[in-house]
Amino acid sequence: MTNILEVEDVRKNYGSLEVIKGVTLDVVKGETFAIIGPNGAGKTTMFKVMTGEAKLNSGTIRYKGRDISTMAEHERVRLGIGRTFQVARIYPDVTVLDNIVVAIEARRRARGEQPPRWFNVAARGDIVAEAIEQLRGLGLVDKRDMEARFLSHGDKKRLELGIALAGVPEVLMLDEPTAGMSPQDRVATTELILRLRDEKKMTVVITEHDMDVIFELASRILVLNHGEAIAVGTIKEIRANPMVQDVYLGKEMYGAEG
Repeated sequence: MTNILEVEDVRKNYGSLEVIKGVTLDVVKGETFAIIGPNGAGKTTMFKVMTGEAKLNSGTIRYKGRDISTMAEHERVRLGIGRTFQVARIYPDVTVLDNIVVAIEARRRARGEQPPRWFNVAARGDIVAEAIEQLRGLGLVDKRDMEARFLSHGDKKRLELGIALAGVPEVLMLDEPTAGMSPQDRVATTELILRLRDEKKMTVVITEHDMDVIFELASRILVLNHGEAIAVGTIKEIRANPMVQDVYLGKEMYGAEG
């Protein structure tokens, strides 16, 4: 097994408040690695540090063996780390199709695959075709001409996922991908993530409150509590861990099969 992402003794402070307290973890290429914990555990801050949205105070983050600890967020995206957010970040005033087109153009320019936008007339058809194929995979192709602001909450989250996928990431980090969704949308989104992960052979790192989603997706789980890693292991190991039961899962999870 090859580690694609490694976090070593990472700490993050906001003023005098230490939010992440010496967390160490490794993510194996091809797995789905989940980070869970009660509210205020530091999950989103951990994501921000791992993606470069927030600067760490100390420690090391390596991607494919390369130290990326001081890299900016956009530099990490270019290397192959994509990300979605708790609240979907889309371009609301343009069409669903153009949301994906813009993301594809950004990827191609960043990787030297095409000249600057004002020279792109000849490439436009190819880009649109790629964007339509992306929307087809997301189940949004019939809404391609709709302004993104009019999408449902679940469709906005799927569109944001498509924007992240347009960067062709090797590691996809999903921050609460089913937050605020109906039960039906949660099931559909979980199935979509599974399918896309397998089709595109991605590594997925996810944080999510819905434990049914976590148990459906995750290979291994890290549990945070007050900024500290208190357990890491398979679903079965995490379910059976007394400390995890006490601080997060609850006694009813004890002895559950998985």
